[in-house]
Amino acid sequence: MASTPRTRARAQTLADITRIGREHLAADGAAALSLRAVARDLGVVSSAVYRYVASRDELLTLLVVDGYTELGDTVDAAVDAADGPKEKFLALGRTVRQWGLREPARYALLFGSPVPGYHAPAEQTTGPGTRVISTLVAVLHSAWQTRRLDVEADPPELASLHGSFEEIRREMGTDLPDELIALGVMVWASLFGAISFDVFDQYGATTFASRDDLFEYQLGLLTKIAGLD
Repeated sequence: MASTPRTRARAQTLADITRIGREHLAADGAAALSLRAVARDLGVVSSAVYRYVASRDELLTLLVVDGYTELGDTVDAAVDAADGPKEKFLALGRTVRQWGLREPARYALLFGSPVPGYHAPAEQTTGPGTRVISTLVAVLHSAWQTRRLDVEADPPELASLHGSFEEIRREMGTDLPDELIALGVMVWASLFGAISFDVFDQYGATTFASRDDLFEYQLGLLTKIAGLD
């Protein structure tokens, strides 16, 4: 469909609302977001903004999708530029951490405590929100297919989760056995746990002389756990 002046104007207004929303998110936090404040900075009356974003929750959803999309684009570019599963995994981990440290308020919106009273609509946020994990699964799947790790296909300890893993296989389009999916979940949780501790300053400001070195060591351990080293 051809672009029209009206559609271009609407897209530009939504882009401006998103940009201003990001600024307010960084300055005041998600719980304090206000459409009236966004309208004021946009230089229009509140009713004009409501034609584009009907509520605070819609503004939060706009910012959630925007954050996931930017993070997904940044990660995919870094992974695509790397050679081999190990380097792709390292690129993914480093890129997520760098983005989180650069955009702590947006990272907190995506991966921090839920915003009181807000429930992200799955139909709008699930696709963008699973991009990074889908890329991680693709990297691990490629490595595990090549290396053929010696694992037990259906370990009894995971019997109660077999149905859950079947659903994950369908959603992710993979044929990995239960144990490798469980391993991937552990790698995913450990990676984002390490990044979140750093972004949210859970270590304390002076505990470690170099958080960069600490993260690189953690990332190295995860490559070994994942069978990438």
